[in-house]
Amino acid sequence: MDEPVLLTGASGRVGEAILRHAGEDFAWRLFDREPVPRDRRPSRVAADDVFISDVTDTNALINAIEGCKAVIHLAGDPRPEAPWKSVLENNINGTQAVYEAAVNADVDRFIFASSNHAVGSYETNERTPAMYRSDDTYRLDGRELPRPSNLYGVSKATGEIIGRYYHDNHGIAVANVRIGNLTEGHPPIDYERGQAMWLSYRDCAHLFSRCIDAEYEFEIIYGISDNDRKYYSIAHAKETLGYNPQDNSAEWQGKERIVKKGE
Repeated sequence: MDEPVLLTGASGRVGEAILRHAGEDFAWRLFDREPVPRDRRPSRVAADDVFISDVTDTNALINAIEGCKAVIHLAGDPRPEAPWKSVLENNINGTQAVYEAAVNADVDRFIFASSNHAVGSYETNERTPAMYRSDDTYRLDGRELPRPSNLYGVSKATGEIIGRYYHDNHGIAVANVRIGNLTEGHPPIDYERGQAMWLSYRDCAHLFSRCIDAEYEFEIIYGISDNDRKYYSIAHAKETLGYNPQDNSAEWQGKERIVKKGE
C-alpha cells in the first residue's frame, strides 16, 4: 500500500487544485479545520483518512501524520490583511507544530505553501512601467532575501526559515513554493500583475506533485504558470523538480482562450 501524503488546509483553493488534478495519483490524509466536501475527495480517501482539526492540535497532528511519506502544508490564515495575532498562531506556530510532528514521524519531505507576499516589497519599492511584461528581463528566482509586503508575508518568510532550521538540524527535505495568483479556469482579467504571476489549477497540482516525487534537499521555488510576462523565474523549478507547466496567461483574452500551447 502506498505511503500517504498529509495535506493540511485541504479544503482551501490550493488543496482543491491539487486534489482535482492529482487526487488519484497519491494516497492522501486530508487535514483541515473545515470538512473537505465529499465531491472533492479522491476515491481512495476513506473516512478515517479525513481529520477535522487545527494544526495547533498536537494529538490530532500525531494521528494524522503517522506513516506518511510527505507533508504538503497549506493550512493557515490566508488573508493578506490578517492581523499579527492570527498569523502568529495559525501561520507561524502552526507551521512549527507541523514540522515538529513531521520530523518526529520520520517524514521524508515537507512541502510548504509560501507566498509571493514573502517578497512583495520588491515590487512595492522597485516598481517600473515595464514590470510584468515579456520584455522585462528582471526576475526574482528564490535566491533573494525575503522582503515581505504585509504581516501575512512575514509569516510565510518565517515559515521558510523554520523549514531551513528543520532541514539543517533534522535532515528533512524541504520545498518552499512561493505561490503566485492561483485562479481557476482563466487568468485574472484586466490585472497585469495577476496575469504575470498566474498559476493555473493544473499547473499547481503538477508542481506540488513534482515536489512529492523529485529528489532535492532545501529549495525555494516560484509557483506560477509558464506566462510570457513574468516577474518570477521558474527555471529553477523546471531544472530541479522537473516542473513542466502547460498554461500561459498570454494565451487568454478575458475568459476566452485565444491560443493553445504549441500552436
